[in-house]
Amino acid sequence: MFANKIINWYLENGRKLPWRETDNPYFIWLSEIILQQTRIEQGREYYSHFTKRYPTVANLADASEEQVLKSWQGLGYYSRARNLHATAQHIAYNLDGKFPSTYKEILALKGVGRYTAAAIASFAYKLPYPVIDGNVYRFIARLYGIHTPIRTPAAYKEFENLLNKLIDKERPDLFNQAIMDFGSLICKPTGCDCTQCPFRLECTAQKEGKVSLLPVMPNPPKVTERYFYYFDIRWPLPAETILVHRRPSGDIWQGLYELPLVETETPIPHRILADKARQTLAEWFTDEPLSVEAGQSFTHHLTHRTIQAQFLSVKYLSKPSKIPQYFSPVSPEVLKSLPISRLIDRYLSNQ
Repeated sequence: MFANKIINWYLENGRKLPWRETDNPYFIWLSEIILQQTRIEQGREYYSHFTKRYPTVANLADASEEQVLKSWQGLGYYSRARNLHATAQHIAYNLDGKFPSTYKEILALKGVGRYTAAAIASFAYKLPYPVIDGNVYRFIARLYGIHTPIRTPAAYKEFENLLNKLIDKERPDLFNQAIMDFGSLICKPTGCDCTQCPFRLECTAQKEGKVSLLPVMPNPPKVTERYFYYFDIRWPLPAETILVHRRPSGDIWQGLYELPLVETETPIPHRILADKARQTLAEWFTDEPLSVEAGQSFTHHLTHRTIQAQFLSVKYLSKPSKIPQYFSPVSPEVLKSLPISRLIDRYLSNQ
């Protein structure tokens, strides 16, 4: 009865989304990776771009990592793009271009977790695996009065066991789309209109006045602050040039390009910033810059980090006689073609 009720609601009220108009597992996989940590409207634009630029898994596999990162620019969580590219190469080169067709095989793909594997399995192959995302957690926790903190192993097992009993085995794709849409459109985090909910009479949270208390959230992770000092180093002769470097592995924004950077454990007082900057420049170059000025500053929020970024404008008359090998001189036009973080894009957009 639950499955029929939620599916009937979905058939009348569900969102029309492009990735729901196909059973191509490659397109569905693309959409699911893009939509992780991404709003629907923003994800729609990137989905359209990726399916047009990389219409087959072979097209995506044959692209360079740098091209894929550039296509991904602005979505954040760049490990998703690197995993996307690596998985495309695995499918194209090791699996003869055939997307896996069982839940276990899909789950084994790099960058694919239980939610994504269940989504692909049900949407592309109509296999009865329930999806469990934030919307599903919220709706089911309220409906059945579940107080187990969500996004924990214990919660996942508890919700999965319940949903395995509720899912429509013949229409798992519609069931999963319906339950996600219901949590997103009706059983919202705040401001939900319970009087219009078709499940209001059986909803435990509604009966007990606990709608605002469920689901129970786990303790939030600690957010750390990092202090970045970027050097916008340019010279006009013989042609306008700017220095960049590519971020190494093992940290945020791996493989993206940015301006030369110094990170400190604590902020540098503004009164000594210019002197500290000149000391750093003396370590990098033998030439004396024409000018060093403090420029824009930004606060940039990531999931578990807050970046306090200060940009410094550094001018040379011509190319310095000695440039560290880990810096690359590029023209502003070339820089536009390189994958960069949203933080660097914010800064350059204001120049």
